[in-house]
Amino acid sequence: MEIKRAIEFGDNIRETISEIFVDAFGKDLRFFSKDPARLRRAFAHMFALEYFYLAVIDNEIAGMTVCVDTGHFCVKGDLKTLARHFGIVKGLCANALLKYYFNKSPKYPIPVEAKTASVEFVATRGAYRKRGVASAILQHLFTLPEYDRYILEVADTNTGALALYEKLGYREVYRKKQPFGKHVGVNYLIYMICPKK
Repeated sequence: MEIKRAIEFGDNIRETISEIFVDAFGKDLRFFSKDPARLRRAFAHMFALEYFYLAVIDNEIAGMTVCVDTGHFCVKGDLKTLARHFGIVKGLCANALLKYYFNKSPKYPIPVEAKTASVEFVATRGAYRKRGVASAILQHLFTLPEYDRYILEVADTNTGALALYEKLGYREVYRKKQPFGKHVGVNYLIYMICPKK
C-alpha cells in the first residue's frame, strides 16, 4: 500500500474522490438525491486536492483522508454546480450545509494549538474495508513534519471509527450534543486529539 497526495494524480482524481465520499457518506446525503451517480457528479468539484491523501493498492485508490491546517478548508462548494445537479432549493441547502460543516471558522468548539492538523473525511472504498487502509493513511499523517498534533471530529454512533482512533492514540477532549441528534442518529459529536508519535 502506498499513500500519495491527491494533487499528484491531477484534476481527474476528483471523480474517484467523489465516489469514495458518496460511498462512505451517502446515507447522510439522501436528502439531496438517492442516486449515487448524481451525488458523485454534484460533489466532485468541491475537493481541495492539496489536502487529500489517498491509499493506493495495486494501482487502485482504496481510501482517503484529509489533513489540513485548522485555518484552511478542504472543500468549497459552488452554488451554480450544486443547483444544476439538485435544483435551486436543494442546491442552496447543500451549499449552506457545506459552509456550516466544513468552512466555518473556528472549525472546532475548543481552542486549538498551533501546529495542529485537522483530520477529516476518513473513508475507505467498500472493496478495501477491513484491510487496514484507514489506519495506514492516518499513520502516514504522523510522518508529516509540519504538525505536532492532530484533531478530528467523529459521531458518537460511529463506534468502528472511534475504536480505530483510540487504537492510534487519539483521546476524547470534548463532546458536543447535537440538537437534532434523535432525527439523524447522532447524539454527540466527539472531538479527539492525538499528539505526534
